[in-house]
Amino acid sequence: MKMEISEASRIVHEIENAVLTAFVGQPSVVQLGLIGLFGGLHVLIEDIPGLGKTTLALAMARAAGLGFSRIQCTPDLLPADVLGLSVWDANQHAFVFRGGPILAHFVLADELNRASPRTQSAFLQAMQEGSVTVDGNTLPLPEPFFMVATQNPHNFVGTFPLPEAELDRFGLSFSIGYPSTEDEETILIRNETARPVMAVKTVADPETIQQIRIMVQSVHVAPAVRQYIMEIVRSTRTQADIRLGASPRSGVYLQQASKARALYEGRSFVLPEDVEALARPVLAHRLVLASQSRMAGKDAVALVGELVSRIRKPTGL
Repeated sequence: MKMEISEASRIVHEIENAVLTAFVGQPSVVQLGLIGLFGGLHVLIEDIPGLGKTTLALAMARAAGLGFSRIQCTPDLLPADVLGLSVWDANQHAFVFRGGPILAHFVLADELNRASPRTQSAFLQAMQEGSVTVDGNTLPLPEPFFMVATQNPHNFVGTFPLPEAELDRFGLSFSIGYPSTEDEETILIRNETARPVMAVKTVADPETIQQIRIMVQSVHVAPAVRQYIMEIVRSTRTQADIRLGASPRSGVYLQQASKARALYEGRSFVLPEDVEALARPVLAHRLVLASQSRMAGKDAVALVGELVSRIRKPTGL
């Protein structure tokens, strides 16, 4: 039976409410995570340790009913530790493939920028193509497949900067930040006697998540809204403060994220406000600022906000 937009939106909000029973913080953070999940856009969260990145990921996986796998990235982590490898089976007298933790519906790559560049590259095919290649054999990943990666700030000890090609594969990037006084008190109360994340209610399953992802594809984008997306993306390539502007892939991701936000809101069409709200988390992490801008302390998120504010939003849709 075909699911309606209203029913899909209801399920998304049920997942959101389940996540918020464990994760304490800005609801907008959970919303961005869900837009990534249902838009098929992998998420990168940059923050200091202890702010709830792992809690958010695990709560989302449990609420969505997805098999969860956590990869703790360290400098000595090898690609085989992520993808799996073939081992000799004495009983079968043959090499047998043992899949790695990447072969899960929901993968958390914790502290991704602590892994070496060689190991970081093991994630690229999975993120872009939904498959992995081991010993010359290409294996599809489970559907739906979704990855949340966390990274420490660049000035932390033992980190390897993520290359631009890898950053470009993440659909959304954001930070959680320190909690408010009220939220921090709530965290203390909730964690006094138990781990709230282990009690998160499961409200969906992989088939439902995949069905909603397919529905996101059918959300309508008017030509004027598509033109608005193009103008925002292209404006990053002519800004003097930006040395490397957003790629065409970023425009595809911004459109996809806007569709997911529209479904989240219970709409079958994208509004310019969807695009405006998501321009920063979709575009900022892809930009490489000019050296003079970095020296002046300018921020990519703020620059994207300035560019968006200069572009006229379409009306009369």
